Amino acid sequence: QVQLVESGGGLVQAGGSLSLSCAASGFTFSSYAMGWFRQAPGKEREFVAGITWSGGSTSYADSVKGRFTISRDNAKNTVYLQMNSLKPEDTAVYYCGAKRGTYFGTRPWEYDAWGQGTRVTVSS
Repeated sequence: QVQLVESGGGLVQAGGSLSLSCAASGFTFSSYAMGWFRQAPGKEREFVAGITWSGGSTSYADSVKGRFTISRDNAKNTVYLQMNSLKPEDTAVYYCGAKRGTYFGTRPWEYDAWGQGTRVTVSS
């Protein structure tokens, strides 16, 4: 079955970096666009970054643009999120999502599968 497993979360000081990974299995990874979302306590899940099936196109939320980088390795069935210059407001549970087709979406309901999430906490 479709499975997405995130890893790499943790506690980091403001200004620090973390690298998240999302390992996919149970489906043809290279046929799916991928996205990273996050959800802070009491808030809705929000789009962070997306990448097309080929990796040729990416997009970022304004709040993370210039600090976060999404990438994928189709040979390893893995999508990554490199997070630099972290801020306390980046604190959230981060989820990766898989969306069938070429282009990623920015809304959670567009995605076909989700991982269980990995928690990121940025201290000030």
